[in-house]
Amino acid sequence: MNGCEESPRWRSFIALGDSFTEGLSDDLDVNGRHIGWADRTAQGIADAQLNSVAYANLAIRGRLIADVAQEQVPQALALAPDLVSFAAGVNDTLRRSFNLNSVATDLEDSVKAFRQANIDVMLFAFGNPSRRSGLMSVVTQRMASYRSATLAIAQQYGCFVVDFWNVAAFDDDSQWDSDRLHLSPSGHQRAAAAALHTLGLADESWRTPGVQTPPRSLPSRIAGNASWLSGHLTPWVARRIKGTSSGDGIEPKLSNYRFINPS
Repeated sequence: MNGCEESPRWRSFIALGDSFTEGLSDDLDVNGRHIGWADRTAQGIADAQLNSVAYANLAIRGRLIADVAQEQVPQALALAPDLVSFAAGVNDTLRRSFNLNSVATDLEDSVKAFRQANIDVMLFAFGNPSRRSGLMSVVTQRMASYRSATLAIAQQYGCFVVDFWNVAAFDDDSQWDSDRLHLSPSGHQRAAAAALHTLGLADESWRTPGVQTPPRSLPSRIAGNASWLSGHLTPWVARRIKGTSSGDGIEPKLSNYRFINPS
């Protein structure tokens, strides 16, 4: 389902995943952690329903989908929420050893466990990387295949799906951090609006592109590419070689419920 005619009342919401759901590159909260689309969505649910929402965020940067399935899903099931979001798999598509069947199985097993517990599930079909980056186009077919699997699983188990594929509103540089992988604060705001629209709690204005960033000059693009290469791609490659993760030593920012009150 891509929305609902009568929005149910979700009194508890848990967000699962990797850096996207942890909120990397968004503004910082009072505790020095990134806010992110999931925090913004929890607030939006509380505002739309005019009641408090118990919210937890178990996401950790760098996690593969197997990590989320094995570590975060059991924690979420133990907390028995009304609604979970599950957003993972992009990190898997960037690995040389990507296996679609394995990734899709982890996703389906997780969704099945939640649905058997009568928990609503919100999944994500991520954007087409070739729209913004020629380099990222090498994983476009992987992303497209994973999107197809996600949509099929969502249909089978009756999940909500936030679908970013070919949405032009995310094409502009203003929606992305300098690392070209994580959303900027305005990108996280747009993603939250998309999630709330999918849940039937907001309109679809998130799809409308904002004021476009003026095209950069050739020298500016060259300088930007050099900065990205040294500041982001090289450290990422180094972690792959060492077998380490950006999430090593990172704890979830909300491993138990916190109540979010209407604004």
